[in-house]
Amino acid sequence: MFTPLFSAFANLTEHLAGLLDPVFHGASTAVAIMLFTAFVRLAVHPLSRQAARGHKAQARLKPQITALREKHGKDSKALQKAVMELHAAEKVSPMSGCLPGLLQMPAFFLLYHLFSSTEIGGRANGLLDHTLFQAPLGGHWADALAHGGFFGARGLVYVALFAVVGAVATFNYRRMKRQMAASPVVAPGGQDAVPGMAAMSKFMPLLSFGTLFTVAVVPLAAALYVVTSTTWTAVERAFLYQHMLPAPATAALAA
Repeated sequence: MFTPLFSAFANLTEHLAGLLDPVFHGASTAVAIMLFTAFVRLAVHPLSRQAARGHKAQARLKPQITALREKHGKDSKALQKAVMELHAAEKVSPMSGCLPGLLQMPAFFLLYHLFSSTEIGGRANGLLDHTLFQAPLGGHWADALAHGGFFGARGLVYVALFAVVGAVATFNYRRMKRQMAASPVVAPGGQDAVPGMAAMSKFMPLLSFGTLFTVAVVPLAAALYVVTSTTWTAVERAFLYQHMLPAPATAALAA
């Protein structure tokens, strides 16, 4: 059913890599994948901006949610229903931030399938022979370890990717901790400011580090998509959500 789509995308990738070859040579296919990732992120950027506005709207609703919490006391079901009705009345979706990520999944799985299949459209998949600094785009970290070890020619490609992911994950972790400190999901009385979010908030800052596992197990081409998209997300969210972060402590002391 999806064979024509895979064939068309394979041809598009090879054509774009051919255009980039005079500049990037052996890395042209890898650069083509990163450009494809940038195009996908540009396409969903309006939804990311909408999600940021949704978060800002939720912050604006905090006083009303506090009032509902005081009204319903320990009746968690009534509180949850009232909060949902408030979100509906204000046209605010608590899950709006998930939509940009969900819409990227088809692009990721397209790359995953394309660089995991030996045949595309009834012919040998030539993209599997393309490399990034000797590391095959259809290969995995385990393959790199088997050909030269952690610091071999192939392994060093993954070392660089892990370093980028680690730096981005650390940046995201610190930013999210500051954001949650500015907008806590647990009220002073111990109840959820937004029902159901307290438990999730304990793990959310650590989710970015899960990308390290993804990079280690997927084909290198899909790993490039993940690393490029994750880096884009970090920069994008730092810009879109800067209004939700508290002022640095040094600035507060100076005031």
